[in-house]
Amino acid sequence: MFRYLLAWIPMLVIAVANGALRQLTFAKIMSEPHAHQLSTLIGSVCIGAFIWFVVRNWPPSSSRQALLIGLVWVLLTVTFESFMGLVLQHRPLQEVLFEYNLFAGRVWILFLVWLGVAPWVFFRLRCAQSAS
Repeated sequence: MFRYLLAWIPMLVIAVANGALRQLTFAKIMSEPHAHQLSTLIGSVCIGAFIWFVVRNWPPSSSRQALLIGLVWVLLTVTFESFMGLVLQHRPLQEVLFEYNLFAGRVWILFLVWLGVAPWVFFRLRCAQSAS
């Protein structure tokens, strides 16, 4: 399981690069909610590709382990995001929690769902390919 914990670190780098891309490019020409949504989509695709690479090279031993990996990655991500918002940026809790409000157009929660299930999805696809 340790290798999957380490695999979260490059995802953090991908996420920071995605945020930089957003700020340097399309955030300048579109509204903040739309830039957030596009950035979430781009991040989901990029991190999804990385997760596919991880599962391909270090396949989980079972569906259960794949789901556990996703859960651990979600917990690490939410912990990191909360720490960044509350401690380092001194944002109020309500503002940090706003990022999870799907009804306000904040799609971050959809990324977290994808992050949680992606290892299982790619594990199942790998198993299906092996069986055929």
